[in-house]
Amino acid sequence: MRAFVIKELNHPSKISLAADVPEPKAGKDEVLVDVYSAGLNFFDILQAQGKYQNKPPLPFILGTEFAGKISHDSPIPKGSKLKRGQRVFGAQLGSFSDKIAVQVERVIPLPDNISFDQGAGLYITWPTSYEALVGRAELKAGEWVLVTAAAGGVGIAAVQIAKALGAKVIAAAGSAEKIEIAKQYGGADYGINYSKPGWQKEVLAVTKGKGVDVIYDPVGLINDSLKCIAWKGRALVIGFAAGTIEKVPMNLILLKNVSLVGLHWGAYTEKEPSRVEAVWKDILSLFATGKVKPITYTEIYKFENLTEGLATLEKRQTWGKAVVRVKEEIKEQRAKL
Repeated sequence: MRAFVIKELNHPSKISLAADVPEPKAGKDEVLVDVYSAGLNFFDILQAQGKYQNKPPLPFILGTEFAGKISHDSPIPKGSKLKRGQRVFGAQLGSFSDKIAVQVERVIPLPDNISFDQGAGLYITWPTSYEALVGRAELKAGEWVLVTAAAGGVGIAAVQIAKALGAKVIAAAGSAEKIEIAKQYGGADYGINYSKPGWQKEVLAVTKGKGVDVIYDPVGLINDSLKCIAWKGRALVIGFAAGTIEKVPMNLILLKNVSLVGLHWGAYTEKEPSRVEAVWKDILSLFATGKVKPITYTEIYKFENLTEGLATLEKRQTWGKAVVRVKEEIKEQRAKL
């Protein structure tokens, strides 16, 4: 099968598509999935270089998020309701390949109204944003939310979720184009360019001096955002896409009576598995209402052009969820007719 294999740690621009990789075999409590689309994440770039917190032994197949079908030769673990040929999405190391072996608890049926391309970016992005806003910040209708990198994968999901919950959303991004994307596709109420000095004054003006009740920050802009947070506000630490782990002046936390709240969704499977099921139930219910939907970048990259997609992601030139298409479902269906 085809796969992007990391044989030695290097920048992903140095890797190439291998065509003779052995197909995976399902272990205990695993299913085999034919990958149709795979999500691109910034941590894929770091992982290829050995700079990510999760360091798998060499060699390994890069990629984590995927959408596809349960393989026709897949075993079905006892007690699982999955079926061969069923459309699914999930996450496990090795998604940049034609086929992947996945722990059954990391596979979820893909709703009929969501395509493989859309499904490829769901598993990490959406529960991160949902649990941050609902579980950690306890967002309420009518509150003000500031979302940084609002046109990115987790950002545009956060904008949609906040709007669906009745919040007023200020989308912060580094360009007018990305602000417009957050408004058009996410439904943000206002847009702020955080590359302009003093942008916090605009936030305060929009909120009539109050400031925002919730900050959702996957960039590393907590310190800057605290200048426009409301009394008893909650600042959500989602990530550090800008590359710097901030040192927050704790006197600001005290003086403004605010909460600094972290979110590490990846640890929930071990620390709080019951919450994982509840979060996905709520997210899938939201999808069913049509109030929210996965947003993918306009260019869906061909599998052989995966490194191009990662390069564009690294340069912060994408918006929504960047996706690579591994297989064409329509072409396969036509071939069977």
